[in-house]
Amino acid sequence: MKLSVIVPVYNERPYIDEILRRVQKAYTPKEIIVVEDQSTDGTREYLQDLAGRIAAGEHTAPSRDGKEPLPLDEIRILFQERNQGKGAALRRGFAEATGEIVLIQDADLEYDPRDYPKLLEPILDGRADVVYGSRFLGGPQRVLYFYHYVGNTMLTLLSNCFTNLKLSDMETGYKVFRREVLSEIHIRSNRFGFEPEITAKIAKKKWRIYEVPISYAGRTYEEGKKITWRDGLKAILTIIRFRFMD
Repeated sequence: MKLSVIVPVYNERPYIDEILRRVQKAYTPKEIIVVEDQSTDGTREYLQDLAGRIAAGEHTAPSRDGKEPLPLDEIRILFQERNQGKGAALRRGFAEATGEIVLIQDADLEYDPRDYPKLLEPILDGRADVVYGSRFLGGPQRVLYFYHYVGNTMLTLLSNCFTNLKLSDMETGYKVFRREVLSEIHIRSNRFGFEPEITAKIAKKKWRIYEVPISYAGRTYEEGKKITWRDGLKAILTIIRFRFMD
């Protein structure tokens, strides 16, 4: 089955080259749809260069960190006209996807594409329509912020109360869907509210959901982490909102 990997990107210049390299090695056949969200740190210019090479028919791009050239054959790059957020970038990527399976891949290095086989197995086996990669089911992870863990746990618990699901990690960045699932869901959230919204709407549709353990190499704010406590408050409102409306 063909896999569509959707990569929303905003200000990830130190990591974008390496994450694309890792995704290229993870699974075949696939397409990689990069959605650039008006970055200001040089990411946009780097991706514009890649897009120009792809349009010119080039098959590789030279690495800027001394590694092997980056394969370009499976990459498509879309550019947002203005910064809209992760949810809007994913919405556009979903609309462009052609694979039978759609996977979300953050553009940093927190989530490891070597976990793709575990994430895809329940769908490929015909057991699941949706798979969440959980950071809290025993996979190796970098030890960082205690209060982020508490916040994630509380948001997941609140979401579970409203959806009647038994997830351990609603806010995970690794979510995988059969294409039919996304075709029946319209996402309204433009930013980080995507995570609780998609979870609420999946629960209403009664899709078969699996969780699998993944590794997680969280980063510090100095390394580029973007989510804050304000996003947590917005997530609470999103959980409540989409319990009662579509």
